Amino acid sequence: MMNMFLHNIGEIDGDSLVSPNDALIAASPVNVDYVLANPPFGKKSSMSFTNEDGEQETDGLTYNRQDFWATTTNKQLNFVQHIRSMLKTTGKAAVVVPDNVLFEGGAGETIRRKLLENTTLHTILRLPTGIFYAQGVKANILFFDNRPASPDAWTKEVWFYDYRTNIHHTLKKKPMRYEHLADFIKCYNPHNPSKRVEAWHPENNPDGRWRKYDYEELVARDKTSLDIFWLKDKSLTDLDNLPEPDDLAEEIIENLEAGLNSFREVLSGLSKA
Repeated sequence: MMNMFLHNIGEIDGDSLVSPNDALIAASPVNVDYVLANPPFGKKSSMSFTNEDGEQETDGLTYNRQDFWATTTNKQLNFVQHIRSMLKTTGKAAVVVPDNVLFEGGAGETIRRKLLENTTLHTILRLPTGIFYAQGVKANILFFDNRPASPDAWTKEVWFYDYRTNIHHTLKKKPMRYEHLADFIKCYNPHNPSKRVEAWHPENNPDGRWRKYDYEELVARDKTSLDIFWLKDKSLTDLDNLPEPDDLAEEIIENLEAGLNSFREVLSGLSKA
């Protein structure tokens, strides 16, 4: 909240559009035309409390909302559902999510199927490591348009842009900038999306980063996974195409830290069992 005030969003004195309340606790009181969101990262929702011994503990937090498609403690999946629920019937959204939203089973599969059925999930931008989230966490941006109820699935095809494979960015020496996404914007074709053209071709351009998958192909995948790659990692086959040593070292550190964070989550879960 303070960060938003420091960026001149909201008013400290008087009525403010900035709310410190838990956005997931209840449905939004208003429906909106657009949502552009980078929800807080972290796989599980939790609450902190003081136990009988005066020590701080955390416990998993599950949101039981009638407007949600599935009940889960996964914070990111809950934010996807919440954002969809706050859109007008003609509303549009672009949401940053980590990879687990694209492949996690259980509630994740249910939510992905409902998103394909009840909205037009038209584009997924796959981003390199460490752009939006903590080191080692890979991010994506989901672009979807809300739709009214229908017996048929609204999504007919999903366009993927792979800006991750063979792409290397660092926060200091080579940060990602607007111009790096110029090709994606051109492929996205915001002024006439119905005229999109695939850059990928199995024979003529196997390295094309822009490719579409039909609805039937996606729902036939295990767990309706949207975690899709088709480009080959050149660093595995072309020794002349290896990243710079400092880029490699930074990537190794990021992966190790991501692994350590995953083990900490597992250990935390075991201690509560």
